[in-house]
Amino acid sequence: MRKTQNLIALALDVGERRIGLALSDPSGLLATPLATIQRTQEPADVDEVLRLAEEHDVEKMVVGLPLELSGRRGPQAGRVMAFARALIGRTELPVETVDERYSTVEAERRLRDSGVEPSKDRARLDAAAAAVILESYLDARREPRL
Repeated sequence: MRKTQNLIALALDVGERRIGLALSDPSGLLATPLATIQRTQEPADVDEVLRLAEEHDVEKMVVGLPLELSGRRGPQAGRVMAFARALIGRTELPVETVDERYSTVEAERRLRDSGVEPSKDRARLDAAAAAVILESYLDARREPRL
């Protein structure tokens, strides 16, 4: 039986205009939208992510990788990988990338179900998408229950 190590994780949904962020609880069970960063320049964006990571005692970062439906990396995945490499170059925290296909669609559904119109609050949608990415990551690392 394998044991999972629970860490506070910060998930990032890196877009062209914004970065949505979500935070896990220390038990690794819950993923909660945290904030949205308006993109400026990569060094400043990385600074802000690292500031939030330090503020929340983050021990791991999870970056959503927008793969194409075929599973291949397209141009946007390349831009996200460049951002992930910039993070790796500036922190000793582990940084992982995970497939984020359908995370925004799922976040939109959840927001609508809660009475929020996602098209009117893109920042909230980006943070919610980061929470979906983190939830998927946490679920994949939990021990299977028999």
